[in-house]
Amino acid sequence: MTVREMKESMHLKLLGKETGMDEEVKGGYIGDLLSFVMAHAQSKDAWITVQGHMNSIAVAIMTGVSAIILAQGVVPNLETIEKANEEKISIFTSEKSSFELAYELGKLLE
Repeated sequence: MTVREMKESMHLKLLGKETGMDEEVKGGYIGDLLSFVMAHAQSKDAWITVQGHMNSIAVAIMTGVSAIILAQGVVPNLETIEKANEEKISIFTSEKSSFELAYELGKLLE
């Protein structure tokens, strides 16, 4: 599945430009403790978190995740969105909880 297909199926709100929308999503990771995400997230995962700050973009780059999904309606500042655009990382927000998002993502990946 592509990031674009995930966005449409999960009704995610894209923040910023349509960059990285054709990246493949092979799995998912939920985590808010950045050191755990760096140690355990896999390349091509969609990362579900509430951490909407600049450090999240750095973690996404290091891990190779396909996209960041911010749960609970979190919206990062403009600098973070611009950095995500620059690095071609799709970043989304949703009012849903991390659990709800993970459930939906898991069903899509079956």
